Amino acid sequence: MTDCVGIILQARMGSSRFPGKVLKPFGHTTLLGLILERLEMVPWPTVVATSDLPRDDAIAQYCRKVGVECFRGSELDVLDRYYRCALSYRFSQVVRLTADNPFPDIEILRLLVDTHLLSNADYTHSFGQLPVGTGAEIFSFKALRRCWEEGKDKHHREHVNEYILEHPTEFQSAQISVSEGKRAPDMQFTIDTPEDYGRVCGYLKGLEDAHVTTEELIRRCSSYV
Repeated sequence: MTDCVGIILQARMGSSRFPGKVLKPFGHTTLLGLILERLEMVPWPTVVATSDLPRDDAIAQYCRKVGVECFRGSELDVLDRYYRCALSYRFSQVVRLTADNPFPDIEILRLLVDTHLLSNADYTHSFGQLPVGTGAEIFSFKALRRCWEEGKDKHHREHVNEYILEHPTEFQSAQISVSEGKRAPDMQFTIDTPEDYGRVCGYLKGLEDAHVTTEELIRRCSSYV
């Protein structure tokens, strides 16, 4: 069977530390919009997975405006949201991204998917080498379904990869190696707070290119005052 790779980008308005951050202005667009622009460079479909709460109607409306698929499910049971989204779109391989990480590395995404498919892995990731917030992970639908069926604890439902991480011998996992120029695991580009937002917006000052590379971000971060 041909592998059907899909990207599921989780997003919600209800962040406790920074409510509504995913639709905040970001460069020439919004935080969510920048991620979606970057993902136009990859060949796989992207679905924004948000909650079915009224406060996330704004995300669904934004997706309609920019012509991106949107799936709605449980706010707190993120694992269930992913599983039902993947099932609905018939994805056999699921790339997981989050809307508080505005700079997914496109080269890494391509390498991640290639490595995952060639190794026939259940789970493949790029963490521990890149700046925090630029990496990604991919699950086979079979592995995702097993997590959904067997991961019963609260943290299993809130974090899609927790069941796999707790049962490493039960899944075939792979990790990609990244080039030296992208290695900066102590840097963070995740936006959790208003302070993060201001800092990362500072990196983008004077830059309108949505496709800024990880190497350029590292350089800008290193020189930012």
